Amino acid sequence: MGIEVCLPSMDLKQIARSGQCFRMEEQEDGAFRIIAGERCVKIVQLKAEREECRFAFNCAEEEFHEFWREYFDLGRDYGAIYKRIAPEDAYLCRAAEFGWGIHILKQDLWEMIITFIISQQNNIPRIRRCVRLLCEKYGMKKKTAEGEEYFSFPRAEVLAGAKLEDLLACNLGYRGKYILKTAQMIAGGEFALQALYPLPYEEAKKELMKLYGVGTKVAECVCLFALHHVDAFPIDTHMMQILKRQYPEGFPFSRYQGIAGILQQYMFYYELHGDKGWLSESGG
Repeated sequence: MGIEVCLPSMDLKQIARSGQCFRMEEQEDGAFRIIAGERCVKIVQLKAEREECRFAFNCAEEEFHEFWREYFDLGRDYGAIYKRIAPEDAYLCRAAEFGWGIHILKQDLWEMIITFIISQQNNIPRIRRCVRLLCEKYGMKKKTAEGEEYFSFPRAEVLAGAKLEDLLACNLGYRGKYILKTAQMIAGGEFALQALYPLPYEEAKKELMKLYGVGTKVAECVCLFALHHVDAFPIDTHMMQILKRQYPEGFPFSRYQGIAGILQQYMFYYELHGDKGWLSESGG
């Protein structure tokens, strides 16, 4: 069982390192295993050239089209996004070139709320470990068609019934009380996740910030990576430094309406992994 597809402008290694998903990991054989909610897929990138990116998904063709196509945002022309960047903005051109292959994943709303609460004042390896421990303790043990075990992401009602000391055992620190209260708000019907989907970006962000422990930055991340409002522009300490250094007069949001969040991801990724020698250039 499996399907081989050609997906232009996508690179799994780039996506896995971009900090938007914490259950996507490269395995020893070079394949990537992605767990999304209760699903698990193994993907092999067969070719990663600009003109031809080929992938083998170990899932049925029906599942690929019903779930993974939307998950990887395959209906968007990322090549056209690169072309919209102002040629005179040397910094942004370089960041987009370095981040080539990154797609903005459309992930589960509940999972993104919890994982980005965990991400506060945290680093990516530690976030991955916290999420793994949380899933192993509270998720459901499942098996792929090949018999490989994995754990689904825990449901709100399960976390709502957890004891705080047990959550803290997952290395969550002060975030444990945020997760417990947020899960209780959602499981108890105090906050309706489904009501967020039809809302415009600013309204959705405002509603998300009613959840315990969700501030502006986490709400922006959830809007971008779950609700897929691609004008969401999360600003953390890395992004603050970029904007101050490269765009002292302000980032040109009006020029990049409809893709600003995607460009933010290129900038964030370049700040984390790029050649720091380029970062002294003036931008915009």
